[in-house]
Amino acid sequence: MNRLFGLETEYGITIEDVKEVDVVEESMQIIRCYLQHDFVPLWDYALENPRKDVRGFEVDQLLNDDDEKIHLQKDRKRKVPFKELKSDLIIFNGARLYNDHTHPEYSTPECWSLFDLVAQDRAGERILQMCAHKRTEMLTKGTVKLYKNNTDFDGHSYGCHENYLMRRDVAFDRIVHGLLPFFATRQVFAGAGKVGVEQGDRARLYQISQRGEFFEVIASVDTMHKRPLINTRDEPHADPQKYRRLHVIVGDANMSEVITALKVGTTALVIDLIEDGDLPELTLKDAVIAIKDVARDQSRKWLVQLSDGRLMPAVDIQREYLSRAARRYAGRDVETDWTLKRWAGVLDDLEADPMRLVGTCDWVTKKWLLDQFAEAEGLSWENEDHVAWLQSQDLEYSNIDPENGLYHLLESQGQALRLTSEEDVARAMTTPPAETRGYFRGRCLERFGGRVTSVNWDSIVFGVNGNQRSVDLKAFVERDTARRYNAALDGAKTLEELLKALP
Repeated sequence: MNRLFGLETEYGITIEDVKEVDVVEESMQIIRCYLQHDFVPLWDYALENPRKDVRGFEVDQLLNDDDEKIHLQKDRKRKVPFKELKSDLIIFNGARLYNDHTHPEYSTPECWSLFDLVAQDRAGERILQMCAHKRTEMLTKGTVKLYKNNTDFDGHSYGCHENYLMRRDVAFDRIVHGLLPFFATRQVFAGAGKVGVEQGDRARLYQISQRGEFFEVIASVDTMHKRPLINTRDEPHADPQKYRRLHVIVGDANMSEVITALKVGTTALVIDLIEDGDLPELTLKDAVIAIKDVARDQSRKWLVQLSDGRLMPAVDIQREYLSRAARRYAGRDVETDWTLKRWAGVLDDLEADPMRLVGTCDWVTKKWLLDQFAEAEGLSWENEDHVAWLQSQDLEYSNIDPENGLYHLLESQGQALRLTSEEDVARAMTTPPAETRGYFRGRCLERFGGRVTSVNWDSIVFGVNGNQRSVDLKAFVERDTARRYNAALDGAKTLEELLKALP
């Protein structure tokens, strides 16, 4: 597809048979288990500014929820340097692996291809499961478990964030106008599903989204408190005069490879529509209410109220975007056509009978498993103790351990659709995607890691004869530039030869 994108996934942690877990310490130790040598933090935070807002101002501070404030207070007593606390790594496949305070996080390298992205995302699961296994071996008691989900079922949510490079010259109001109806309804196929309600009325029902109920405002730079449907953080990691990075925090973490690809592919096409000025004339009365209502609607009609008072099914709203994207972009490339075809098929199945999507859509597959479990065990959704049991099965659906996770069990039995092979995933664990700066970043660390003094998304710094030589990576978001620099890297026998070949 003609757009650069990536995923950032925070993983939930538990230690089986251990009551009190210091999640910050465990997250840090899990990341360090990746290393085969002494820990050396290389990530350079100097260029990061999460307080800068795309609307032209900078907030004094980011808001944290009460639990996060408690963890921050504990951190001040640890007397651990910030860089070591973050345990930040760039690994050979170009990905970032680090402690996002209470969660280990894996950020894929930048990708041009949906299928590359899925492989890199699955590689993150494998890498973190490897780390969890090593951490378990270090403990005197308990087994470390990691979950690719978005909730602890006790009112706390953590994210699976998407990132898309887009043009800077597009008016921000147009971005908001174009994305709100799409994001409020995308969950009908991209939701991960969840037992229960954690915000407000704690009803014993099944929601199609894990994240939907945690959003409170339309737009904001914050990500943890008063979460916005449209995040306004302005860190393009590219030329800020030409590009912005759309940082999407509204989505669920998906186990399904098909839905991971479809979620990103459809969003990339909607961004194309926004840039090309071809959007449906749709405005929601209240997008924050809509995303919650769609998630909780047990009738599966998913009616959304528009600003003119009309009620419109979420599936029809999605079809408005689909029809415009098909008209403009059909035949453009293989992955665009795959996205359009799969998008249409999923919407048709949702309208006819969502159960057709068992093995494809996470929320449908999970509901099917839960219903089977409830019937076999004689459980009732009206019984609080039974709901807690169902939530435990919900959690195990997202367990990333291939031998124990319920989704992986279905996958091993051929009941869940895949886009990658095990060979694809194994390769993605060590090989960065081609024609990207992730390739340059990962290969430089692999070949010249001992001489890399710091690295971030925007640059990589080498130590050369007692001096520092910085290579600016912002222009690498353009394919031609990435090709030239990557070719220079592949052709160089030494670091000095590489640096001499660069502009």
